[in-house]
Amino acid sequence: MIETDRLIVRPLIQEDYSAWLKGFNDRLPSQYRHDQGKLDMDECTVNWFASLIEKHQSLAQNDTAYVFGVFRKVDGKHLGMIDFSTLAREDFQWGRIGYTIHNQFWGKGFGKEAVKAALNIAFSDLKYHRVEAHINLDNQNSIRLAESVGMNFECVRKGFIYEFGEWTDNMIYFKNS
Repeated sequence: MIETDRLIVRPLIQEDYSAWLKGFNDRLPSQYRHDQGKLDMDECTVNWFASLIEKHQSLAQNDTAYVFGVFRKVDGKHLGMIDFSTLAREDFQWGRIGYTIHNQFWGKGFGKEAVKAALNIAFSDLKYHRVEAHINLDNQNSIRLAESVGMNFECVRKGFIYEFGEWTDNMIYFKNS
């Protein structure tokens, strides 16, 4: 867990269910291609959420992935999620970061504040040496966010991920400890 001036970044717990669900239910319609907008949350019951937390804990125990909720300190609102995937350990200590802030909270600096804090967790607690963000070429919001927290552009990986029904290129941004 890490706290900033306005945020708490930490793993989800069962008591987060209502805030977590409200954060998703209050999302605005999609604002652009890489924004999922409103989601159907009907299957996301209390029991489903408990299973999700167990899955997150198992992934963390196996050093596969670490998932963090982003909460606003002043009122406990769930603003989004940040996750890390371990890509390689041993001589690499290499991870990937993913981040999303619910679109109703955009434009207030929460993404930058949360990602900056999460990178501190990645380097100090998770012991990554290198963290990468894999970003679609046309995702200007994500590119700006990565750059704003000190991540550097490295390259474009061609046909890197299968999404939108095709193999797409991704820009690679990175930060070393």
